Amino acid sequence: MRPLINGLLLFILLYLPFDIFVKSYTMGISTTTVMTTLFGNENEFIDPINKSVFLEFIHIQIFFLMMILLSLSAIFIRLLSHKSNTLLIINLVMASALLTPITLFSAYFYRSEFVPLYIFAFFSWHLLAFYMTSRSLWELNIVK
Repeated sequence: MRPLINGLLLFILLYLPFDIFVKSYTMGISTTTVMTTLFGNENEFIDPINKSVFLEFIHIQIFFLMMILLSLSAIFIRLLSHKSNTLLIINLVMASALLTPITLFSAYFYRSEFVPLYIFAFFSWHLLAFYMTSRSLWELNIVK
């Protein structure tokens, strides 16, 4: 199982920075770019994102979040159940990952003030997942 888990963890390690890169060109990763994507900009003649495209984007994001985090959490718990901060890290990554689509959805349909919270949650779950992946790889391969 070790080669399979190593492969999955390496894939997740590659996925996380590439996800940030892709989001920077599609949705944006700053308050200004996300607001422009969601609501458009009349001065620059940029139309807001279509509602059906936005809903499809959210749907896909929820699926990827679920697959990545459930797999990563299962590995992380299995390898690091003896550590005292494992439960805290799992809860933080799950909460921030859950907030990511919720705050983006809320920003689009209710109040644009949710955009900074979306950006914070987005980067929080990525950083925590990167830590979990790196730590899992370390425990799996280095610690004997």
